[in-house]
Amino acid sequence: MRCGIVVFPGSNCDHDVYHVLKHVLGQEAMFLWHDATDLKDCELIVLPGGFAYGDYLRAGAMAARSRIMSAVARHAERGGLVLGICNGFQVLLEAGLLPGAMRPNRGLRFLCQDVYLRLERHDLPFTHAYRDVRVARMPIAHAEGCYVASDEELDRLEAGGQVVLRYGDAGGGRGDDDPAVNPNGSARAIAGIVNRQGNVLGMMPHPERCAEAVLGNEDGLPLFRGLTEEHGRTAR
Repeated sequence: MRCGIVVFPGSNCDHDVYHVLKHVLGQEAMFLWHDATDLKDCELIVLPGGFAYGDYLRAGAMAARSRIMSAVARHAERGGLVLGICNGFQVLLEAGLLPGAMRPNRGLRFLCQDVYLRLERHDLPFTHAYRDVRVARMPIAHAEGCYVASDEELDRLEAGGQVVLRYGDAGGGRGDDDPAVNPNGSARAIAGIVNRQGNVLGMMPHPERCAEAVLGNEDGLPLFRGLTEEHGRTAR
């Protein structure tokens, strides 16, 4: 699978994603500079974590207006796969490729910790490799990770099956108002959403930081492996 990792000024998780795709999974991976207009025929585009353009104005606001995002939007419209992780999720929201917005965390503090995630769907390219896994553990590291949207928009997301990941407890239980379960205070404990077509996923947790046994946790690997397996099936 040909994978492109977009690099903005201030990205700091781009090499982590590249390592997982290239060295752990053996895929063709390359970096795409934010000022480019050509996605180099990449089938998967990843917007990595970091602090794009210093996150001035709002997190992701300036990156959403970079030249490459027009090409990313066209890629998504054609059904191409797009994954936004942490800051990448914020960029997707600011670019209008996903609905909603991000606010500073509950308590106004930067959070760097592991969280438990309820997998709400297993039928997407991003999640099918989890199969019967109900709960995954992944790290978060953000200051503006409180997902918000209007009640009407939240209802549409729920009705359309667009909520893919939700903060939960170790047993998969809900605790939307519990800071120990939903530490950033996201509406309805939303940790990741997908567009209506199911080909654009934004998520605040970092799967690339828990994709190897040497890191003590491989819960993020199925997400990347599932994308490459999906490509293998559709390419045949």
